[in-house]
Amino acid sequence: MSLSSFRFPTDIRFGAGAIALLPRILRERNVKRPLLVTDHGVLSCAFFTGIQQLLAKEEVVYATYADFGGNPTKKFVTAGVEAFRRHNADGLIILGGGCALDVGKAIGLMATHEGDLFDYEDDKPGAPAIEPRLPFMVAIPTTAGTGSEVGGSSVISDDETHRKVIIWGTAMVPKVVLADPELTFELPATITAYTGMDALTHNIEAYLAKNYHPMCEGIAVEGVRLAFEFLPRAVENPRDLEARKGMLMSSMMGATAFQKGLGVTHSCAHALSTCFDWHHGFANAVMLSACLRFNRDVSLTKLAHLGRVLGGTSSSTETLADFFLQKVETLCQQVGIPTTLKAKGAHITEALIEVATQDSCHLNNPKPCTKEDFRRIFHSVEG
Repeated sequence: MSLSSFRFPTDIRFGAGAIALLPRILRERNVKRPLLVTDHGVLSCAFFTGIQQLLAKEEVVYATYADFGGNPTKKFVTAGVEAFRRHNADGLIILGGGCALDVGKAIGLMATHEGDLFDYEDDKPGAPAIEPRLPFMVAIPTTAGTGSEVGGSSVISDDETHRKVIIWGTAMVPKVVLADPELTFELPATITAYTGMDALTHNIEAYLAKNYHPMCEGIAVEGVRLAFEFLPRAVENPRDLEARKGMLMSSMMGATAFQKGLGVTHSCAHALSTCFDWHHGFANAVMLSACLRFNRDVSLTKLAHLGRVLGGTSSSTETLADFFLQKVETLCQQVGIPTTLKAKGAHITEALIEVATQDSCHLNNPKPCTKEDFRRIFHSVEG
């Protein structure tokens, strides 16, 4: 007998002005001393002042932990746990992009669990269970990329080796998400592009992943459509509310869908972030086209379907698949993504290839990818 296990995320309040619900959400959950976790870049945003005023008006006794930024590392989590305990916090407000969301969820884990953070690495033999005793967490995304606000994973890098460690547990899914597209208005065009391409990559790779999950596949296809429709608009006009809504939804759909699995693009991107400290979404964008071409021969039918969704009319499966691949390349050009490693100062090393090979994401790729395959993929975009 073959059984499949399905899981979908959490309570989401979506739309312009959703942030106004924050005090009520805290009150309903009897959270009186939350720690607000956000990266230092958010502190200068206009909306952050509004959130502070909102909490002060409701006399919420909160403390702020924002001594971090960039790619999330273990030391940020350790310092955050100390801040949580120092404040005697009883909940977490996690505000920001992928870094803040991953750090915040990991703080929730380590504030309530014993041992070392990396003891809880996903699929690690003998790893202790993540119990459902994490503090109440409300997640408030300020980017439309990782969708980490609806996910149970936290990707944290080792401070010394820079290896990315995936921590996962259903208890790590925030209990409530306030998805307010107006909080993404202040994103620069470059970050809008990078995070948007991250969302697109999640949706595409989830759709192509070899695991069985038709529900995720349906979500992923719509997430792809939304990204193609709205990402160029969001990059061009940061205050286009419809575009920001579309991208925020595409981001959450991608994170929901990739419980089905990801693929070789993410393994390449994780290696580039590890070895060259690239922004994760940017790394995905640079590698996406080459990795899709690597998968083309085994994913023709699905690539053709995506081509059809984007307006392709050919009766030929191969023509429709190539139409979609061309649309991906055109989108990258539209939003200013370089097409080579050298354009951003990266180069091919044995360490880069080794990290990609050891990354677990490609295990769900529709086509097996060997070390030599990774070498060829990287060389195809070397420049």
